[in-house]
Amino acid sequence: MTNLQIMGLINEKNLINQRLNSLIYGTIEIREKDEKSYIYVHYRENGVAYTKYVGAYSAELHNLILKNTAEAKMLKKSLKNIEKQLREAGVFEEELDKNIELNIDLAKRYMVENIYDQAVLEGVATTYLDTETIIEGGKVNNMKSCDVSKIINLKHAWEFILNKAVITSPTNLGLLCEINKIVEEGFYYNAGKVRSTPVHIGGTNWMPELPIESVVREEIDEILSLPIATLEKGIYLLLYVMKKQVFLDGNKRTAVIFANHFLIANGTGLIVIPSVKVEEFRTLLIEYYENNNEKIVEFLKKHCIITLN
Repeated sequence: MTNLQIMGLINEKNLINQRLNSLIYGTIEIREKDEKSYIYVHYRENGVAYTKYVGAYSAELHNLILKNTAEAKMLKKSLKNIEKQLREAGVFEEELDKNIELNIDLAKRYMVENIYDQAVLEGVATTYLDTETIIEGGKVNNMKSCDVSKIINLKHAWEFILNKAVITSPTNLGLLCEINKIVEEGFYYNAGKVRSTPVHIGGTNWMPELPIESVVREEIDEILSLPIATLEKGIYLLLYVMKKQVFLDGNKRTAVIFANHFLIANGTGLIVIPSVKVEEFRTLLIEYYENNNEKIVEFLKKHCIITLN
């Protein structure tokens, strides 16, 4: 099994677990009190028995739980099959270096802020509070469904790279494609595929050349082999994906998560482009596109790095 297939299974496993967590299911119990009926469900999680109050009885709610329980049964069956395939491929959760564990915790603490900043960078009309509500599974008003989907996809992509099996995987083209596939889920049928058509970039007449998969793979490896600090490698990975425009869309979102995978895997910190610095970053990025002006590197070092210390 290839690394790309393994990462695909891990992503599928994450999505199934997210769906299971969103469902109310289990063995139904109806309790009577003061001539009214209330629904409880009994279920097991990691071998432990739980009971949860669901709500006042209604035929609709009762039928929904029955439907959810049937779906949960099928999802758990799929989950067992995926876990079996991962075991057969030799994928096991392993103990991580302390700095990597701390960096994962740091990324989780900054999850909402990072996703909000990425959304602003991509021009998504959202607020910090709305972003937080969406990430926590709530509903918001006055937001386009496509913008909500972009935020949910970013959450899924971050959860994907923070999986232990993924964070210990190489930062390479296969991972980059899988991240873009998650980021662009539901938007493009060829999400996660190296683009084969020209793209135009707003704010400049400069156009990136068509990427060649083998060349992209080699150029990523070249950045990783540069005799520079780990933090600088992360920055150049970020800028490379943005300038190369490897995919049809979502390159900036993909680049941020890809670069952070590398930094987290090395216990080096995070790249977070603050929303208040987005306009300045965009201006410097255009200069980098047009003439490789490296002022953006110092800008990122000064304003966009969060370290463990």
